[in-house]
Amino acid sequence: MSLFTSVARPALFRLGGGDAEHAHEWTLERLAKLPAPALAAMRRWYGFSAPVEVFGVRFPNRVGLAAGVDKNGIALPAWPALGFGFVEVGTVTAKPQPGNDKPRLFRAKASEGIVNRMGFNNAGAAALADRLAELGPLDVPLGVSLGKSKVTPLEDAVEDYLTSYRLLHPYADYIAVNVSSPNTPGLRTLQDKDAIAALLKALAGPVPVLVKIAPDLTRPAIAELLDVCLDHGAAGIIATNTTLSRDGLAAADRHLASEAGGLSGAPLTARAREVVRFVHTESGGRLPIIGVGGIMSADDASRMFDAGAALVQLYSGFIYKGPDLVLEVARGARPSRAAAAR
Repeated sequence: MSLFTSVARPALFRLGGGDAEHAHEWTLERLAKLPAPALAAMRRWYGFSAPVEVFGVRFPNRVGLAAGVDKNGIALPAWPALGFGFVEVGTVTAKPQPGNDKPRLFRAKASEGIVNRMGFNNAGAAALADRLAELGPLDVPLGVSLGKSKVTPLEDAVEDYLTSYRLLHPYADYIAVNVSSPNTPGLRTLQDKDAIAALLKALAGPVPVLVKIAPDLTRPAIAELLDVCLDHGAAGIIATNTTLSRDGLAAADRHLASEAGGLSGAPLTARAREVVRFVHTESGGRLPIIGVGGIMSADDASRMFDAGAALVQLYSGFIYKGPDLVLEVARGARPSRAAAAR
């Protein structure tokens, strides 16, 4: 058992009377205030280099921070210091929005899962652009996840995404199009063929654009979406977002089955890997994949790579295992020889 899981995690889980969102924000605020000497020391301990190039971007290692952890980019210098080879901020929307009513973030501790219905709470694309301009380039690639503003009608979604894209693409190494969160009404309909085609056409430009898909799509729906992505120049796929399923929740967490929102973490491990394998096979390896969902160990990451992922991201695994998991995955997770040659 690591120092994080034996000491730090229990303390964090008790913060705010056990309120998960309070602990999350408290941690972000402290990471944002770390002085340069502390960041340098962390980098010496957690840093690991195994460079790889994917969709034309060079990554110092294959392990990234998933969207949702640092929506507004307030702790950006800390993430490379903790060993991440890339960072995805957001999901950000064109208009600032508070998100859904609280409470909206729940730990399924026995299952090592998280249920959230955050609803894209963020300060807006303009605020993030200002922060990125002030910060300057990161030491690792930066992805920006874009979502639709809740108040924007679905028929105006393309222009909403385009507003965010125009503000943020100058600072991004890649753009992620989030059309798969279950927490914004109607958003998942943008995964339909015509909607995603219009969106990809509007966002075509110098920055690679990836599409983040839901684990709850059927295989025919994923196949249709992949055809559109290939036809309209998507640089890759992020698989997957959170799930509406409650399969895999331990008995001690069954009270969370009735909570609205998406489930992430260990209950999603097998399904996310299954989707990654299908995307890789169906696309003939033509669409690079960032695998995310239930990566709780280096073995989980290795299996994700062997399923077809080129990169992986951590969210729930980082919450439960801490920064040691980043180093464990970066050092220990490797694609098989056949997967690496793809």
